[in-house]
Amino acid sequence: MVSLARTINNMRRGGLKEWWRQMQYIGDAKYGAYVGKDQFGNRYFENYDGHEEVPGRHRWVDLAQHEYNASQVPPEWHSWISHIRKDPPTGDQVMQASRQPWQSPWVENLTGTRGRYKSYNTAAPKINAWQPKIAPRQ
Repeated sequence: MVSLARTINNMRRGGLKEWWRQMQYIGDAKYGAYVGKDQFGNRYFENYDGHEEVPGRHRWVDLAQHEYNASQVPPEWHSWISHIRKDPPTGDQVMQASRQPWQSPWVENLTGTRGRYKSYNTAAPKINAWQPKIAPRQ
């Protein structure tokens, strides 16, 4: 449970506008060091104050879009948030070296949106609708 003193302290450090935005979108007042930004505009933060944050929740993402889901976080940032990697992708030499020019950029999951994959059939139909043949009048 979040204490009132922690909420007021984070509101004071981050500002009233940022506090109100966080309460509307993530439902919690957080304040931490800015770590980086990805290609979608998502901002990543980290707070190592052991007495303020719940253990394991000291890294978080501020998503750029209001209609958000987990697929909007690229894999390299997901591994950092999930504590699979120690260093964020902006400061990790292994992540910087592993980027290849032939790799396609990360795309979010578009299921349920207008950009979803829609298959189509290329086979001819087995049953055709009846088309009446109309003879011209004389």
